[in-house]
Order: sequence, then C-alpha cells, then structure tokens
Amino acid sequence: MPAARVIIVTPAPPGSRAGNRNTATRWARILRGLGCRVSIRTEWDGSACDLMVALHARRSHASIKSFRVCHPDKPAVLALTGTDVYRDIHNDPDAGESLELATRLIVLQEAALAELTAGQRARARVIHQSVATPLACDPPYRVFRAAVLGHLREEKDPFRMALALRHFPRTARIQVVQAGKPLSAAMEKEASRLMRIEPRYRWVGELPHWKTMRLLSRSNVMVISSVLEGGAHVVSEAIALGVPVIASDIPGNRGLLGDDYPACFPVGDDAALAGLVQRAMEDEDFLRELGSAVIRRRPLVSPRREAKAWRKLLAELGLRTFRKPGSGPASRSRS
Repeated sequence: MPAARVIIVTPAPPGSRAGNRNTATRWARILRGLGCRVSIRTEWDGSACDLMVALHARRSHASIKSFRVCHPDKPAVLALTGTDVYRDIHNDPDAGESLELATRLIVLQEAALAELTAGQRARARVIHQSVATPLACDPPYRVFRAAVLGHLREEKDPFRMALALRHFPRTARIQVVQAGKPLSAAMEKEASRLMRIEPRYRWVGELPHWKTMRLLSRSNVMVISSVLEGGAHVVSEAIALGVPVIASDIPGNRGLLGDDYPACFPVGDDAALAGLVQRAMEDEDFLRELGSAVIRRRPLVSPRREAKAWRKLLAELGLRTFRKPGSGPASRSRS
C-alpha cells in the first residue's frame, strides 16, 4: 500500500506566525515522520489526497464541504483550534455544518469536549500540542519578569497585565515584557501609549520563535489573560519549559493546566491578576507550587505522545503509517 496523501488546510497563509499555521506546520512534520505525503494549503483546491485535515470550523468550512461533496468516501478531519470551539460552533451555521461533515474532530485539550454534543464527542479525539525545546526555565533574580506572548487581538485581552501594573507600588521590582504582532492599528497605538505612561511595561513587537522561547525561558512567570482560547500553544511551551503560568479562568486554560491549578483569575480582573503576580513575587513557596504544578503537566506536551495520537487516529481512518528511516517521534514546534 502506498503512503497516504494528506492535505492540511489552514486559513493562515505561508509565512504567518499565527497559531493555526504553526499547528499545521508541526502536524505536517509529524505526519511525514509517520510516512505520509503531506502538503499544506489555505483552501482545498481539488488536489487528490487520501485525507484532508482542516483547521478551524468556520474559516475552513468551504474546503470541508467541497471535499466531502467530491469525495464522500474519504475521511476529513476537522481540528477545532480556538474561537471556533468556544464561539463559532454555537452561533455560526457554517461552523456547525463543518462539525457534521467531518469524519473525526480534534480538540486541543479535554475541556473542549464539553462544547460538543454526545454524537460529536464520539467522533472527537484530544490531541495535545507538543513542544520540543532544549531550553529550561532560567529566570532573572534582580527583577521579577512577567512575559505576555501572543498576537495583540481582542480575544487575547492583551493589555490586562500592563493594566495590572497600576495595582503595584512604584517601588515594586517588576517588569512586564510583551511580544506579539498587533492585528490592528488600534492595538499598536495602545501598546505604544502604555509604554509611554508605564516604564515597567515594554512591548517588543513580533519576535522570531527562537527569541520568543528565549524570552519565555528567562521569565519568572508567563501571563495569559485571554477571553477565549481553544488551547494556547504558549501555555504548552511554558509547561515544557517549567515556567509558572498565571492564567485567566477559562476552559481553554484550565484544560491545559488542570482544574486544580492554583493561579487562575477571573477574566478581565486586573486587580485579581495583580494579586496573583504579587503573591508569586513575594511568596517563594507559592512560586515553587506553581512551577511544580506546571511540570506535572509536562507529559501532556510530549512530542512522542502527540505522534502516537496521530498514529492512532490514522489507523482508525484505515490509513497506513510507518516510521521513515532517521525520523523522530515528533517535531520542533512554534507558538
């Protein structure tokens, strides 16, 4: 039997550092390691394949529908990667139809299963995003650095940590470093404004992935304040590095960090966020507790685990896999 031909459809174009593009690139590498022939497209163009993997229920709807109409006997896997699982599938007809057209569904953390019907859950598989990195947590000692990572867009509530600085005394030795591309002129303007009025806040723009990982590894904590997340890869990266996380209390974060994770704050509550960060600054036992809680989640982001999950899914779909000579179980990933 020849190697399976797989087309991955992602709405993010080549060269984009958007999460969906990075997920598609990592999955392509994993699938090639399992012996598949893989190409990445922004939409299905009619090319022949044995399997289509589409990211995002709403944005990839046209590709899923066209593929299933043309090839009703071939499998289509839909990955619910972010705003689609917590918003679109509940109010957008195209996203809802994508769920029904898909042969299998992928979610990035277990809490997302609660958003699906019983019938949809039966077709759903959890595949945690893996991280391979030689870096480890190496925080500074003279200042307490909080990293905020990700594109500047509304769903991320990106300036919550910058706003939380107003709850700290001026003498507090804290530094907030934010990295990410602004997705609107208003976001760029606000980042610049905050830097002018708050000397402890610095926005460094969009960084190459290796610089982002270095910044994360050299931070005392990572703050994620999102309103919506399907399963943020930056949380997986913090887990892999052992960097303590302070997170908004949403299912996408709890699903990765665990229901009992001790440092979650109500969405939009910068006073509560400041309280957790200040506690981490002043209470060494609490900071160690967060580090230990993150490290306990590390098996979830193992590259071997992600490759194994894909091998199992391909077998369910009747597609043959094999290990290429010299290939590892997984891939280096990007945030």
